[in-house]
Amino acid sequence: MKLQVIKLDGTKSGEIVLDDAVFGIEPKTESLADVVRWQLARRQAGTHAVKGRSDVSRTTKKLYRQKGTGNARHGARTANIFVGGGIVFGPIPRSHAFKINKKVRALALRSMLSLKAKENNVLVCEDLNIEGGKTKNLAEVLKKMDVKSALFVDSGDCESFRRACANLYKIDVLPTIGLNVYDGLNHEKIVLTRSAVASIQERLG
Repeated sequence: MKLQVIKLDGTKSGEIVLDDAVFGIEPKTESLADVVRWQLARRQAGTHAVKGRSDVSRTTKKLYRQKGTGNARHGARTANIFVGGGIVFGPIPRSHAFKINKKVRALALRSMLSLKAKENNVLVCEDLNIEGGKTKNLAEVLKKMDVKSALFVDSGDCESFRRACANLYKIDVLPTIGLNVYDGLNHEKIVLTRSAVASIQERLG
């Protein structure tokens, strides 16, 4: 697959050939769904908690004598059937993460890139050098390119570009190693630099 390489000023900068093993496979929707679910599960804080019998502040005095009252036997007000008592089997702090094979993650990443390429939503630019690193300048460039939602990926230091796009809605930048399925699907277009293409193809090819 051949794509035109552009510069951020709108001029053309030659062509690049994309590896079909990375950008031209048949997307596997099952892998995409599994990896997105895996990513979102890992993001959960897992800090939910309730108070059990040992956590609530109630008297531990026996309510009434054991026998002869006709009531059920109880030893304390902390029992779960009483108002203000402890919760039984409630949520406790835990990790929601689960294991997923590296091969499945790599397949999902290739599927995401291939899906974007199939929809003509993959762009390749020479670099991410923006004049002055200003948000205003980047906004003008994106308007000329007719890009409203994009994930930029570069293999180098993209700190200047990150500052420029910090206040732009749905415009984000990631290093090559940080490229992932969820963020890729969450943006309309993926804009790769030449160096990012080479790095991704070496990693996934």
